[in-house]
Formats: sequence, C-alpha cells, structure tokens
Amino acid sequence: MFTLRITILTIIIPLNYEHCFCRCAHAEYEINKQCCPMCSPGNCVLWHCTDEISTTCLPCPPLTFTDEPNGLMKCFPCSVCNANRGLRLNKACTQSSDTVCGPLERFYCIEKKEISCIFAVQHSECSPGQYIKQSGTGSTDTVCADCSGDTYSNGSFSSCLPHTKCDAMGLIETNPGTESSDSECGNPPTASTAIAISVIVTLLIIITGSVFTIIRIQKKKTSTGNISDRINVEPDSLEEQAIRI
Repeated sequence: MFTLRITILTIIIPLNYEHCFCRCAHAEYEINKQCCPMCSPGNCVLWHCTDEISTTCLPCPPLTFTDEPNGLMKCFPCSVCNANRGLRLNKACTQSSDTVCGPLERFYCIEKKEISCIFAVQHSECSPGQYIKQSGTGSTDTVCADCSGDTYSNGSFSSCLPHTKCDAMGLIETNPGTESSDSECGNPPTASTAIAISVIVTLLIIITGSVFTIIRIQKKKTSTGNISDRINVEPDSLEEQAIRI
C-alpha cells in the first residue's frame, strides 16, 4: 500500500509541475509556446519577446487605445459619438481608455456598453390634457399623467392648472375651459354698449317694418290697377258687340 502511494505521487507530481510550468503568469501572454510580458494599458506589442529580449511595446497611435494589459499587435479604434444615434461626446478617447458617449439634450440612453451609451432616443412629449409628472433624464423617459377635474395643461406644464374663474374677476366667460385650455373671459357690456345695442335693435325693427309696409302698398297698387284695367276693357267689349249686331 505504501509502495502504491509513492508510485501515484511519483506520477502525479511531475504532471502537475509540467502543467504549472506551461501556464503563463497573470501579467504574461503566450506566443510561440513562450510566455512574454504583457504591454501596459495604452500600449501594444511591437515585437514579441525572445529568449534574449523582453517584449517591445509601442504607444497606441492617435484615435486608438488599449485599456488593459495586453499582448495585442494593434490597439482598438476609438468609438465615435454619432448624433444620428442620439449621442454626444462626454469624455474624449485616450491611449488607455475608449471614448465615453452620452445622450444628447432631451434624449435618454436605451443601450449601453459599460459606462458609455451606444444608442439614445428622444424623450416623449406629453399630449394636450396631460402634464409632465416626471421629467426625462439621460437614462429615463418622460412620465406623463392626465389632468382631472376643473384643470388643464397644454402638455408642457409640470402640473395641471385650475381654470380661471371669470366671475371672480368681474368678467363673463366667453369660452369654457377644457382639459387642454383655460377659460376665456371678456368684459361685461357697459351702459353705453347696452344703449348702442338697443338702438341697433330698434333700427332693425323699424327697417324691417318699413320694408314689409312698402311691399304691402306695392301689392295693393298692383291689385287696384288690375281691377281698373278690367273695368275699362268691358265697355269696349259691349260696344263692339252692339256694332256687330
């Protein structure tokens, strides 16, 4: 039994040693079956290491970056904040960090990659009859709610407003308020206005009566003329009949 244990350990220990020997350290990368030191963030590999020299690193060119230790031969291209995707620049790209994009004004992000937004859409607008219950942010849309009772909003208010009470202001209501518009008020008629209205109404009555009177007189004259014509025609007709006899 003791001999068996020694045999197992004799086999397993070399295997583990070989397995550990083949794996590169945390800050190394494997290339051509050799472990090379990684380049630091902001750099990429120019030449891989050999038995004689270590890894040769090169700073990332403009508009490229690496944000982690790496064994890459090329840096990553910096992201672009495209306004057509509702984005604007929040933080410029550096050799060791990518561009950070954020939503445009009055937009909110609906798709993110780590701390950067990659797609944003415009905040919703509240409809007439609604108020803005919660304003939109860079990460949330606008929340709208309906007006109720004797209140109104055109869709841009942060709360519904009460309709104006015209009578409380000594005015008359010319147009009642709705859920999307306020009441409309006007001045009550003054004494001079009332007199003017009475005069106009009286004149209209007089004119209308005069027109009817004229029409009736003309009709009478027309009827009298027709009767006279008939009387004048009849004697002539009798005389003509006598001559014929």
